[in-house]
Amino acid sequence: MRRIIIAGCVVLLLAACATLQNKNQSRDDTLDGYAAALRWGDFQSAWSYVDPAVRAEHPLTPQQKALYNTVRVAEYDASGPSATGPDTIQQTAQISLIVKTSQRVYNVVDHQTWHWDAKAKHWWLESGLPDISPQE
Repeated sequence: MRRIIIAGCVVLLLAACATLQNKNQSRDDTLDGYAAALRWGDFQSAWSYVDPAVRAEHPLTPQQKALYNTVRVAEYDASGPSATGPDTIQQTAQISLIVKTSQRVYNVVDHQTWHWDAKAKHWWLESGLPDISPQE
């Protein structure tokens, strides 16, 4: 009987480890995909990483879309991620942008909050796309 209980505990532990590994791999893949989209200046693809509920509540305005089209991303450098809860992470990205018409370079800091959707088995960006308005 004792062996059956121990075997059952081992199976549960292994299943929990596999689930955690899948969640972490999904996190890494998601953050890498989002970073690649931004590095290429593909804000439309980056938008697909934003939580669908956030997209519905705060759709991109024509002005925001126009602003994203006026810049090129020169650099995207993220630090983190760091866990802030069992299903939430945060990371900060430094983004260097080049204004296409003037070639002026400016930097923005993007504070990102991501959450794990266990039902969809997907990480979603809660904080939305970065505010790339020039800070003067």
